[in-house]
Amino acid sequence: MAEDGIRPALGALLRHIRTALQDDGRPDAALEARLIVEHFTGTTRSDAVLDPERAVSQDRVDAALAALEQRLAGEPVHRIIGARDFYGMRLALSAGTLEPRPDTEALVDLVLPHARAMAEQHGACRILDMGTGTGAIALALLSQEARARAVGTDISNDALATAAANADMTGNAGRFLAVRSNWFSAIDGRFHIIVSNPPYIASNDIPSLEREVRDHDPLAALDGGSDGLDAYRAIAAGAARHLEDNGIVAVEIGYDQSETVPAIFKSEGFMRAGAAHDLGGVLRALAFRR
Repeated sequence: MAEDGIRPALGALLRHIRTALQDDGRPDAALEARLIVEHFTGTTRSDAVLDPERAVSQDRVDAALAALEQRLAGEPVHRIIGARDFYGMRLALSAGTLEPRPDTEALVDLVLPHARAMAEQHGACRILDMGTGTGAIALALLSQEARARAVGTDISNDALATAAANADMTGNAGRFLAVRSNWFSAIDGRFHIIVSNPPYIASNDIPSLEREVRDHDPLAALDGGSDGLDAYRAIAAGAARHLEDNGIVAVEIGYDQSETVPAIFKSEGFMRAGAAHDLGGVLRALAFRR
């Protein structure tokens, strides 16, 4: 750090990383600098404000500066720190998982009242989260409804291991089961709620995605086939066999799929039963019932 003109102190380290990110044109430089510094130094935001002269060991400084280089090379900050917050939980990430993003919280908001209603009516709520990834959707619902239990499916063993670890870290291991399944192929039984944030990007659109998504999120979690709708067809075709009476199936959708996805579910005998918009006002989640 000496040759960089930075003292091994918390405030100086934070300023250096923030400035480097700002100079690189990162719009969230202040937030990203704070995330990197807090993670690699084991400090908090309050520490930086109240004790900026706090000494930071050289190994922690070096780790933070190495993370800065990764970020400047285009690796997403949450990939670098290996975790992301979602619905009040801190979830681990891995190479086989999407980053859970704030837009997906709209899907949880849409489903949660149904989960509570089912639990109130039946004393329990059984949830199937398809393409679970980090387990974000299922674990968010479990964290809000103590009477719910969830099965999370994925085709990636890495994702399933990450989801199981996140269930343990969030205190939900006893109510969450990770199952390897290609959509419904390994699923038995019926559920009150089937939920999914499936891959919904058209194959030809993948190269035009932002580099941080295209190069770092798993392709299988992005690519929805030639028109981006393959996963919805699979879910709609199999959902009826696995839904309890009056159960719902709810999915996240792309910004341009507000008509095509309902048409797919309608063709399988479902009617729209709810919708939710993300923080940007985009229709982001839809629920269906037979």
